[in-house]
Amino acid sequence: MLRRYRPSSQALREHAADSALAAKRAELLDAAREAEGAFRAAQDRQAPDAELRRLAEEFDAALTAAMRAAFAAARMQIGLRGYDDRIYRRKASATPRVRALTAEAEHLLTLRENYRLNDIPAVQFQPASLGAATPAGFRTTPTAR
Repeated sequence: MLRRYRPSSQALREHAADSALAAKRAELLDAAREAEGAFRAAQDRQAPDAELRRLAEEFDAALTAAMRAAFAAARMQIGLRGYDDRIYRRKASATPRVRALTAEAEHLLTLRENYRLNDIPAVQFQPASLGAATPAGFRTTPTAR
């Protein structure tokens, strides 16, 4: 006699979380597009480094959220059983719809990695001046040993 599949409580929790995240996928992609537009506009007008860095980090956060939502959508398409059964998940991952969603998520991942490597401006290091106040508890003169 065949037994019907009963999902674990962890699978139900993960499915609910992925469902909520996947539902926001379109708006997260739009937010990433807007953040990229703001960053590129700031680059075009040669904004100060501090502003570019802030916009770059906002774009990175938006791109990361969109990527996570795309992976969640792929897991949602696989179904509830895929959270517990690796063989079921592997077979379901071969379907055209899941492959398309996974390809989109991996494309976003590649964009994010490329962007992190090439487009985020470096932080300008400003060393403290020698006459600056020292924190409490630190000696300003060398001690003899």
